[in-house]
Amino acid sequence: MPRYDAMGDDAFDASPAHHTFGPPVIAGIRERAELGRYPIRGWGARRAVPDFDDLLLLTASASRYPLEGYRERCDTRTVLGGRRAGRPVVLDIPITIAGMSFGSLSANAKEALGRAASLVGTSTTTGDGGMTPEERSASRTLVYQCLPSRYGFNPVDLRAADAVEIVLGQGAKPGGGGMLLGQKVGARVAGMRTLPEGVDQRSASRHPDWTGPDDLKIKIEEIREATDWQVPVYVKIGATRVDHDVRLAVAAGADVVVVDGMQGGTGATQDAFIEHTGIPTLAAVRLAADALADLDLTGDVGLIISGGIRTGADVAKALALGADAVSLGVAPLIALGCNAPTYRLPAAGEAHADVGAGSEVDVRAEYTALGTAPGHCTHCHTGRCPVGVTTQDDALAARLDPALGARRVANYLRALAMETTMLARACGKSDVHRLEPEDLVALTVEAAAMARVPLAGTDWIPGR
Repeated sequence: MPRYDAMGDDAFDASPAHHTFGPPVIAGIRERAELGRYPIRGWGARRAVPDFDDLLLLTASASRYPLEGYRERCDTRTVLGGRRAGRPVVLDIPITIAGMSFGSLSANAKEALGRAASLVGTSTTTGDGGMTPEERSASRTLVYQCLPSRYGFNPVDLRAADAVEIVLGQGAKPGGGGMLLGQKVGARVAGMRTLPEGVDQRSASRHPDWTGPDDLKIKIEEIREATDWQVPVYVKIGATRVDHDVRLAVAAGADVVVVDGMQGGTGATQDAFIEHTGIPTLAAVRLAADALADLDLTGDVGLIISGGIRTGADVAKALALGADAVSLGVAPLIALGCNAPTYRLPAAGEAHADVGAGSEVDVRAEYTALGTAPGHCTHCHTGRCPVGVTTQDDALAARLDPALGARRVANYLRALAMETTMLARACGKSDVHRLEPEDLVALTVEAAAMARVPLAGTDWIPGR
């Protein structure tokens, strides 16, 4: 128990930690009491939830025959949307870049992501707010998003896309609309979105053209007609009632379903959405795959999983649970230099700033001036990104060189693809798409129940 000592205030015993009202909770209460509003931030959930680290791959030994990496091929080719589209999306690897808008990201960041995707033979996605010429020219395969808002939507850009993704929700804020704070609504962003410059953009939480699956089916048919039935139509959902949502998306005519788990990132939204809505990606992938299997559409309707994918091991496990491909958002931004411990200001005569781990110059004062710290920057929503990734400030954006950023992201994506094939070969698979739930076990009861694979060392699947 706390003890009072007459020697003074400093003589109180330290109170034991309180689970319900710990220091972060108390700080949050005080912030709300002071400001009268809820916190808004970027990135994804910080809380610990069951994830792909809670699964292990059962690689080959006596009962399975592993493949040699140096002389036996393991295919990664991925085809999405071949069921209806005249030109399905064909990727060299099953790893794509998720939708992140010009507005949330700088033009240099969008160009870098497009270049990187093209270098490794995969796709990138426009995000909210429209398509920039730089992104289109840099991207070999570009998916055009149609969001609950009409900000930046352009039929000309729609027809220039290689696929169209109708966004019903995303993992960081399922049921909530997009958000772009006024400090990131510069002249170019405002012009593309027909918004007043410097004013917060708060998108609708649902598209005005549909209120249910029947309306969604009409919208998908309209998009097919506008694109002459040539490109696949994706439907993206935030992971909540996954089984029902996947079935309804398929009934509406989706060629590909994208399921975004609660670990998925965002440029800006309410902290309450990020931490307290949706379900983990690990649970979502198996629900979605089982729904497609029950409809006898596995392989016909594509399944892309996103939300917290970081490594080739994550990719391999997602494919084993039934995904055809994965989509990454936060991780490529980190590869670009997001949250980098330092950046180097350009020397006299240099055209750009070197960004990321290769830099040696410590610039803590620069980070402090922007209201953050090296290695701990998660204020994407403020527009004061120290490395030029999530900003519309010209001086800050210039710190990111698109060619250098593209090289770093491409290296990262190649490494993930190599890790994925390495693990698939070790499981005896000549194609990463032949990984299956039988190749997995779980380390915890929770992960076993969510992924519907046995607890390691047993044949027990909780709930079965």
